[in-house]
Amino acid sequence: MRSSPLAAAVVAIALSAPLPAAQSVAPGFNPSPHAIDIPPWFRETFLDLREDIRDAARAGKRLMVYFGQDGCPYCRELMRVNFADRRIADKTQKHFHAVAINIWGDREVTWIDGKTYTEKTFAAALRVQFTPTLLFFDEKGGIALRLNGYYPPHKFDAALTYASPQHPRKETFAAFLQRQAREPASGRLHPQPFFMKPPFDFSTSQRTSGRPLAIVFEQKECAACDEMHAQGFAHPAMRALSARFDIARLELFGEGAVVTPAGKRTSEAQWARELRVAYTPTVVFFDARGAELFRIEAYVRPFHFTSAFDYVASGAYRSEPSFQRFLQARAETIRAAGGKVELW
Repeated sequence: MRSSPLAAAVVAIALSAPLPAAQSVAPGFNPSPHAIDIPPWFRETFLDLREDIRDAARAGKRLMVYFGQDGCPYCRELMRVNFADRRIADKTQKHFHAVAINIWGDREVTWIDGKTYTEKTFAAALRVQFTPTLLFFDEKGGIALRLNGYYPPHKFDAALTYASPQHPRKETFAAFLQRQAREPASGRLHPQPFFMKPPFDFSTSQRTSGRPLAIVFEQKECAACDEMHAQGFAHPAMRALSARFDIARLELFGEGAVVTPAGKRTSEAQWARELRVAYTPTVVFFDARGAELFRIEAYVRPFHFTSAFDYVASGAYRSEPSFQRFLQARAETIRAAGGKVELW
C-alpha cells in the first residue's frame, strides 16, 4: 500500500481506460432531503490535485480526497460518527488537507498529469464503486493508501496513522491494521454449508462448474466477519445467490495451501498479499476463467452485501460498470415489487 510505481501504474491504467456513460442523477452536495454534511474544515479548492498536493506538502501534510454522494448511509456514518470523534477529526486535520468530490458532480477536476475531468467522469475513471472512497496522496503525488468503502472508527483511525506523513509504512496495511485495530469478536471462523472444502485448487482446469468464484477472506478476531455470517450470509436473498457461486473462505494470514485461478501454488496469506487484501471480511469475485470481476473490501450492510453477489451472478457488471447505478436500479425494483430496502 506504499506509494510505488505499481500503485501509480494502476491509477494510470484506470485513468486511461474508456469512461462509462454517466449522468448527473444526484444534486451533489447542495441542500437536499438526503444531503450529507461535510465538516467545515474540508477545504474549498479548484480541485487541481497538483496544486492541492503541493499546498498540503508545504504545510507538512498530505492530501486526502473523499469521494461521496448524498443519500449514502456509509458517507453519513463517516461524517457523523468517525469525524464526530474529536480524536479522529483532530488527527485528520493535523496530517491532511481534505477535499470532497461528488461522484455525480460536474465541477472540473485536474489530475496530476494535467488532464481534466468532471467529478463524475473522474470518479468513473478511478473506478470508484463504493462511497465513501478515500485516496491519500503522498508528497510526490503517489497513492499512499486507498480505502474503497467505509471503515468503522477504530479501523479508520489506524488508516489515518498509516497514511500520515510521519508513518514509515515498513509493513503492509493489512499487517498494520491487524496489529493496531484489535476489536472484540467471537474468536472463531463460522461455517457455512456452501463453503468449499480444502484442498483449495481454484485453477480453471480443476474448477469445471462454470460458476463465478467468490473468495471470502476472514480472520478469527473480526467483529465484521461475525456480523457478515449473522446477517449477510443469513439474508434470505443469499439462499438463492449462494447456489450460483463456488464460494471458499480463506484466512487473511493463514498458511493453508492454495492454487490460484491462474494455477499458482501459494498460501492463503501470500495470495491475500498479492491481491492487496487488507480489510476483513473482503470478498473477491472471479469469473469462470479466473479473471477478477469485483470485490467488497470495506464494511457493508446486508443490502449491499447481497447486491454485490447479485451484481456478479446476474452478469450485470457486463452492461453496467457502475455498481452504484446497479444498486439504485435494484433498490427500485425491490420497492416496486412491494419489498423493503434497508440501506443501513
